[in-house]
Amino acid sequence: MALAPGRFDYAPITERAIIKWPGDARVAFWVAPNMEFFEYLPESRPTQPDIPHYSRMDYGNRVGFWRMLDVLNRNNVRACCCLNLEILDHFPEIKDAMVASNWDYMAHGLYNSRPIYDYTEEQEQSYWQDFITHLKEMTGKRLKGRLGGGAGYTVRTDDLMAEAGCLYHTSWIIDDQPWPINVRGGQKFIYVPYTGQTNDAGLLAWNREADYFLQMIKDQFDTLYREGAENGRVMCLSLHPHNIGRPNAAKHLDEALRYILGHDGVWNTTADDIAEYYIAHCYDRVSSWIAERKAQA
Repeated sequence: MALAPGRFDYAPITERAIIKWPGDARVAFWVAPNMEFFEYLPESRPTQPDIPHYSRMDYGNRVGFWRMLDVLNRNNVRACCCLNLEILDHFPEIKDAMVASNWDYMAHGLYNSRPIYDYTEEQEQSYWQDFITHLKEMTGKRLKGRLGGGAGYTVRTDDLMAEAGCLYHTSWIIDDQPWPINVRGGQKFIYVPYTGQTNDAGLLAWNREADYFLQMIKDQFDTLYREGAENGRVMCLSLHPHNIGRPNAAKHLDEALRYILGHDGVWNTTADDIAEYYIAHCYDRVSSWIAERKAQA
């Protein structure tokens, strides 16, 4: 039975076609720093200053980003950033540092305080073209994917992304493998696994400290690494500079990265590269397998 919203087909992960990553890696591992800016006077409530959110994000951009970046660079991790686009204009030093580290970029809204829920189709089409153009001008990179989060969504977001030439959307958080997403134009468009588990946003939500988060990362990796011996898996580590960049937290990120990358069979990559590899090497085979399975149902 088809389930709303009709974007993807169901199939148990235990029954699927085999995915092989480059070098026969068991796990494709990518890091997703959320680079965000929250307006002091949000557009939705222009007479109500939001000092807590503004200050938290500003700490990340003033201090936490630089501590996090040092750890990523020391471990040779090239990140795929979940980007509030206006970061590039507000903080040229951060922009230059991300460019120097050859990061990739996913759309994550203009600001974390301006969702697109009420956009018309024409407004959202313009939004995607503007994002693609400005990102290219500022970083030299072509936009390929998205994480919604505070940026919100419309029912047409996947269709319009695919029509604008993007390849993937990470917001669904449905799986431990990439998976085809159905779009109205028939383009090859996929989900790349993001995470709500190994995500340092939980440090605030759960009132936990970074040593607890470190153990979660290790446990998550151990399971995916074991399962990936039979069929490739993806592990995402989601970071926020205002969380993981705190003085008591950054050392645990360093230990987590050394633990994961100390294993053989780990593809240290980005969401962009996962999407391109999957579409080139796995998409047609998996789509055919899905079609055959549906025909037999």
